[in-house]
Amino acid sequence: MSGRLEGKRILITEAGRFMGPVISERFRAEGAEVIDDTTAPRGIDGGRAIAERHGAVDVLMANLALPPHPALVDETTESDWHALFDALVHPLMGLVGTTARYMKAAGGGRIIGLTSAAPLRGIPRNSAYCAARGAQNAYLRAAGVELARNDILVCAIAQNYVANDTYYPPGLTEDERFLERMRAVVPAGRIGDPQETASLALFLASEAGFMPGQIIPLSGGWTTTL
Repeated sequence: MSGRLEGKRILITEAGRFMGPVISERFRAEGAEVIDDTTAPRGIDGGRAIAERHGAVDVLMANLALPPHPALVDETTESDWHALFDALVHPLMGLVGTTARYMKAAGGGRIIGLTSAAPLRGIPRNSAYCAARGAQNAYLRAAGVELARNDILVCAIAQNYVANDTYYPPGLTEDERFLERMRAVVPAGRIGDPQETASLALFLASEAGFMPGQIIPLSGGWTTTL
């Protein structure tokens, strides 16, 4: 490896699942001091507590996930709606707001959200999930535009159809019926390798700069099809 993150202190939330493990491994190989926080934060206070516990970092990887609970629009319960926002949206505010204060004092930093491409296109039976992920993307876009003046790069990797334990586990990605449906809507014709997410995260954490507030789709072209 090239040591592109040598000397950088990086916090990864929910590091034991979703995209946490692959990013942690890649960042360590690039010389970073990686803080793997495995807490599953809930609410604004949960996110704030993680950021305050670890203090100043050079990079925050806001890796938040919740297993899907598909439901029709008219059958979505209030409890499921609130659970999604309490796991995905509210902790993000606590994480980003607190981390931004540390980064302003340090003269800069990077905040990268691991979000979803789902709200960029929409998924039937997942309106609540799309709403929560859409709120994440909107928040990070606005935060990125605001914090760019403080030399804090804020972006999101909005992925879909990438192998991971939470949304696309091995049992699903090896099912031929699923693969047939996937090939019909993903121009790339395959499931994304988690290393592709790690590579994009590495670029954003080490080299990218002149692209604040970007929500970057990583979905094999799924967001471009109808």
